[in-house]
Amino acid sequence: MEVKINKQDNNTTVVRLEGRLDTPTAQEVNQRLLPVQEDASGTIILDCEELTYISSSGLRVFLTLRKAAAMKGGKVIIRNINDNIRNVFMMTGFLNLFDIE
Repeated sequence: MEVKINKQDNNTTVVRLEGRLDTPTAQEVNQRLLPVQEDASGTIILDCEELTYISSSGLRVFLTLRKAAAMKGGKVIIRNINDNIRNVFMMTGFLNLFDIE
């Protein structure tokens, strides 16, 4: 699982996720995202173009980031999810929780 974080000048952080976000990788990803959570007052874009799978543990990582952003006045936008991940989001109600582009 690869996590690439790019902080931009306009108070936007782009997080590119590549691979499988499952139970074994979720804790590592959550640790990598701690600085993003701490500075979540702007816009956080989760680019999932290369994300191939997400488990319930991975969904929890997204939810934790969303809660941190909400507490600090920020927002989370999810981009480029594939059809399989979109189905998981639909079945779990996550489509209603996030801005998905």
